[in-house]
Amino acid sequence: MPICVFDIAEDGSATVPVTDSLTGPARYRWWHFDLSDPQLAPWCATHLPAVPAGALMQPETRPRCDTYENGLILNLRGMNLNAGQPAEEMVSVRMWVTDAAVVTVRMRRVFAIDEIRQSAVAQMAPPTPAAFVTTLVTHLTTRIQTEVASISALTEFFEADLEDETTAIPSELPRTRRRVIRLRRYLDPQRAALNSLAKAALIPEDDHPALRELANRTTMSVEELDAQRDRLIAVQDDHDLDVARKQARHSYLISVGAGIFLPISFLTGLFGVNIGGMPGIQSPWAFTVLCLAMVALAAALIVIIRRRNWL
Repeated sequence: MPICVFDIAEDGSATVPVTDSLTGPARYRWWHFDLSDPQLAPWCATHLPAVPAGALMQPETRPRCDTYENGLILNLRGMNLNAGQPAEEMVSVRMWVTDAAVVTVRMRRVFAIDEIRQSAVAQMAPPTPAAFVTTLVTHLTTRIQTEVASISALTEFFEADLEDETTAIPSELPRTRRRVIRLRRYLDPQRAALNSLAKAALIPEDDHPALRELANRTTMSVEELDAQRDRLIAVQDDHDLDVARKQARHSYLISVGAGIFLPISFLTGLFGVNIGGMPGIQSPWAFTVLCLAMVALAAALIVIIRRRNWL
């Protein structure tokens, strides 16, 4: 059974039909299904052409807009606002749109569709299929721009942190980079789909400017994601470079320390052999003299290292 079905009139009023035909007496009929509905496949086979029916039943989709006979096969993506799920795991809307019917299929809850459903219940539904598509795209695009803006603000925060060299690599940085990659994966083809939608013959000329504006806003989001991707890579590179510099500095200090103590270790090893003939064995001051000699040697090595600007 469909999640909802409405006969929508030209004044935006909506009624629940009593027949199961694809279209009704109103301006258009909207059918909304869940992909997991076992009755969806036989319903599509009965009421829709084979190609659109197959497109609606696809488990995996990418944004597209294709004309088929007298209708549009339209797949769009929106932000995932479902509780406990990452927003960048975008939800899909599969659509078949004609002048007298709109069929939408979801896999997960799509809040933009829910808003249109609520407007239908309030007798304020989009009056035409073209207006339905435009309203849906508007809701999807607005939420996408909000998500992109939040990522942009987070990127600026990461860049500001670079001024403090004591700040560690932000734990959110890798996840933010993944968010950008996942969003761009769908928004780039969605931009192309919206550009095609703005030129579709099914869409009246009066609706073309609004759809072109939405396509332009999606293009801006894609360009912003491209910029954020590069900025996040630069932030990651700066942090990696800072870590490499610190490691190199630490290794260098260890090497300098080894250079100072290596001659001293040689002396202690030489005078530590337990064989006859070692000088100072009978003298009570021999150990003191050896220690003072090692201190003097270490001081001399430090002076030489500093004069050569090695430290």
